[in-house]
Amino acid sequence: MPAETNPVRIQTLNTLFDEAAARWPGQTALLVQERPAHAHAAPCCRNRKARGEEHSITYKELRCLILRAASVFRAKGIGRGDSVAILHRNGLGFVVAYFGLSRIGATAVPINFMVQKADELRYMLQDCRAKGIVTQRAFLREVFAAKTGLPDMEHVWMTEGPADATEDFWAELANVSPVECPGEPAMSRPVLPQDTAAVLYTSGTTGKPKGAMLSHANITANCDAVLRHFQLREREVFLCLLPMFHSFAWTGSVVLPLLIGAEIVVVSSVTPAKPWLMRMGRRGVSVMLAVPQIFSVLARQAVGWQGLFLRRWSFRKVRLCVSGAAPLAPQTAEEFRRAFGQPILEGYGLTETSPIVSVNTPAALRPGSVGRPLAGVEVRIADEEGRALAAGQEGEIHIRGHNVMQGYLNQPEATRESLSKDGWLKTGDVGILDSMGFLTIRDRLKDMIIVKGLKVFPAQLECILLENPNVQEAAVIGVPDETGDETIKAFIVLKKGAAADKAALAHFCRQRLDPYKRPRDFEFVRELPKNSLQKVLKRILRDKEIERRATARA
Repeated sequence: MPAETNPVRIQTLNTLFDEAAARWPGQTALLVQERPAHAHAAPCCRNRKARGEEHSITYKELRCLILRAASVFRAKGIGRGDSVAILHRNGLGFVVAYFGLSRIGATAVPINFMVQKADELRYMLQDCRAKGIVTQRAFLREVFAAKTGLPDMEHVWMTEGPADATEDFWAELANVSPVECPGEPAMSRPVLPQDTAAVLYTSGTTGKPKGAMLSHANITANCDAVLRHFQLREREVFLCLLPMFHSFAWTGSVVLPLLIGAEIVVVSSVTPAKPWLMRMGRRGVSVMLAVPQIFSVLARQAVGWQGLFLRRWSFRKVRLCVSGAAPLAPQTAEEFRRAFGQPILEGYGLTETSPIVSVNTPAALRPGSVGRPLAGVEVRIADEEGRALAAGQEGEIHIRGHNVMQGYLNQPEATRESLSKDGWLKTGDVGILDSMGFLTIRDRLKDMIIVKGLKVFPAQLECILLENPNVQEAAVIGVPDETGDETIKAFIVLKKGAAADKAALAHFCRQRLDPYKRPRDFEFVRELPKNSLQKVLKRILRDKEIERRATARA
């Protein structure tokens, strides 16, 4: 499907935020729940008042902090093209560090704070040649373990006060002048839209994580396209619930609201839920981005007095609920609609596409699809030879447009495999584009199972299994056998208090699935392995099953 002809606006993150701060200087940009260390460290925030545990930061104050952060980074020798990692929960420190680096043409490298293995963290820090890292006390042990043997890693900034062998981020901000002050050395050239703003490492579900390089233009144009798609307005209140290191949260819940002068309610942790559900009602949240699991839990809890609280308080002003990062089960969508009286708007994207490609809107909603592509984004369905297929045919999803990454850091071969010479990104996802332009995702190519030469898509089987009243979660994998064929296995999490056995599930599948699509084995588990955005890590399930079968044969 071709992109819309009206071009989206392409700019730097610096221009985007400067314009917002000039237009809405006294308006609240962020509501955070951190200890107000920044208020004592940064002169522009010393007189701020907090309501309870919430601390309000205006656009003018946030810009002041960003300029000071830029001064700190430059004073430490960090400049254009240098990388600094951010290992940090959602909070003011994350936002200030990211935009401070963007200000001087440096590259922010947000890292999944759930990475606990020093080797994996070291790999990313070494790959991007990080000169420093902005972090919190909870992650210091991993940081110091990973930092060993990395000569480029000269700085460890802490946003929660001083600690041994670290630099106090907020204290340093208080001791410098903003980067725009007279006497600051001029930059060799201004930051340009095509400069790299961030390197985002993929989740690493297969092999080593790859660093997707996103430019200022990638991120800002994606925000402008989403703004048009939803016709968002000033005075929206966004809930930033998902972790900022993920592109869905950063683009959709931070940069996008800053573009329109909105207020961002920043949540540092999804659990426990009650504090942020209270804040949703208190601040009048109107836009919520989340993953399917969160919407599923909310729908199940919306009964009795708790349902009344959710509907009349937390969701009293919510008008847009957008789901991404994982497939939305039809059952979840319907349960949420019945509970809250509004649809979940499912979208599609990848880290490599900054991330949003397509999304449903209230005016153009097709349940089961991920909506129409954004302005400036082309989507086509291709066969195995890369030839475009007609509407309604199934194939690999290819994407081209302003949102497609610059490439993978230090991996030219992987970049060539993913990006064609004419700019098409091969996603590895299987989908269908209908005649009206709605995109439907079938599955991941790598997850597709081949049974006696026939294609089986696990997502379809999982949706069927979720129709069983006893099943809470399901993950389906293909396991290669001695003949080179694959057998289908389903991992099942039962609902609390539910009872089911393999025979009952097999009978359930026989009634609904063709013989070659039926799982040959079921395993009941307490939980499924997931990443930080609750996406099931099927590689772990597959590897364990292959190892178990190999041990059994030995």
